[in-house]
Amino acid sequence: MNPTRIVPATTLRSMTGFGRAEAASPIATVSAEARSVNHRHLDVAVRLPRALAAFEPDVRRLIQARLERGRVDVTVQLAPAPGQAAQKVRVDGALAAEYLAQARELGRAVGLAGDVTLTWLLERPGVVRAEDSEAPGPEALWPPLAEALGGALDELVVRRTAEGAALGAELAALAAALEAQVALIAGRSPAAVERYEARLRERIAALLGEAARDEARVLTEVAVWAEKTDVREELTRLRAHLAQLGALLGAGGAVGRPLDFLVQELHREVNTIASKADDLEMSQAALAAKGVVEKIREQAQNLE
Repeated sequence: MNPTRIVPATTLRSMTGFGRAEAASPIATVSAEARSVNHRHLDVAVRLPRALAAFEPDVRRLIQARLERGRVDVTVQLAPAPGQAAQKVRVDGALAAEYLAQARELGRAVGLAGDVTLTWLLERPGVVRAEDSEAPGPEALWPPLAEALGGALDELVVRRTAEGAALGAELAALAAALEAQVALIAGRSPAAVERYEARLRERIAALLGEAARDEARVLTEVAVWAEKTDVREELTRLRAHLAQLGALLGAGGAVGRPLDFLVQELHREVNTIASKADDLEMSQAALAAKGVVEKIREQAQNLE
């Protein structure tokens, strides 16, 4: 089998990454962080400030439009824009005047001299109070939220793509290693029947010596064994699976799920060959192939 050179697509993406971005408007500054790790499906967790809670369905739609697999955690923070105080100080002038009038009236009633100071008035309960600034309407907060989240997802995708390229190169190398083991098995397999027949005749000769032996029985035994240990079909399917592996890596995109299924098929064929292997070299090649398939499985589980 001629070696096949697999060229992974540049659009392969892993499921792990991180992104952060910030967007400012005249009334607020929004920062967003997005983290993702491996997961069989797309699992999204969103943490929003109370003022942005109404936008959770929209946030989820933005994430689902950009990602297909992975556990994604998104955290958003909201702060007033520079110069926008979170609270305002209110002075109740009418209440202060009432305090002043009552204090003066009491002074006259009890015959005490003196006047009320501004400091005393400001310290009276209710005269000075802090109030939350009027919250902006939801429609004014969506543009900075969408911009910040979009930027965080952009960075997340860039990092997932960079790691995906490394995974694609590793999978291509593993596919070449598996192909090499398949070639070893295929090269050793055609002579398997001859090797078995020779061993069988040696054992019969050792047991019977010069006594006559049933040649037809020997040939029948060889034929039955050859049928049980024939790995040509498994090798054909392995080559087809390897070609499909190359096609998936070359196509790029979200290939994680089809790769999961393909690895199961590779594992099945290699296991069957290992059980049929008739000598040490074939057994060693089959075991080496099983090890390569396991490494392919581990790397494929990281792809989106």
